[in-house]
Amino acid sequence: MPVAVAHNADAEGRAAVAAALDWAQVHDTTLLVLHVQDTGRDGASGTPADAAEVTAVAKDVEDVIGERGGPTAPQWKVVSTTSASEVPSALLRLCAEHDAEVLVIGSRRRSEVGKFFLGGTTQRILLDSPIPVLVVKGPEALSRPFVVAARATVD
Repeated sequence: MPVAVAHNADAEGRAAVAAALDWAQVHDTTLLVLHVQDTGRDGASGTPADAAEVTAVAKDVEDVIGERGGPTAPQWKVVSTTSASEVPSALLRLCAEHDAEVLVIGSRRRSEVGKFFLGGTTQRILLDSPIPVLVVKGPEALSRPFVVAARATVD
């Protein structure tokens, strides 16, 4: 089962991609880079995202892979869709459609009040996700190696 990462072009999003690449490598699986193009309340939903945006997402991932160095990156692909102001739902729908085992998202540092509310997208994903969600902090996560604990199985 693949690991999914919600793409965001900011530093927190890049940290999430780096963590997801590490997860995929440790668990010997593929990476799905999820891109949701928000078309606004009156826009289209469920249609392919703009090709130029998808190309930019792929370039961002290639840049993160280049910055990481080290061993060969796991196989990955960009999966995209559009959403009429329902980005969290669209991300979770893509996870379900592609049978993702975990979703990785980036999150920036928040004030005390901000910590309570997290942020609209992050909060909705954490509350609604049927699969585990790994929340990665911002730029400092890029400078430290990411370690994934092995999963124990019960027979």
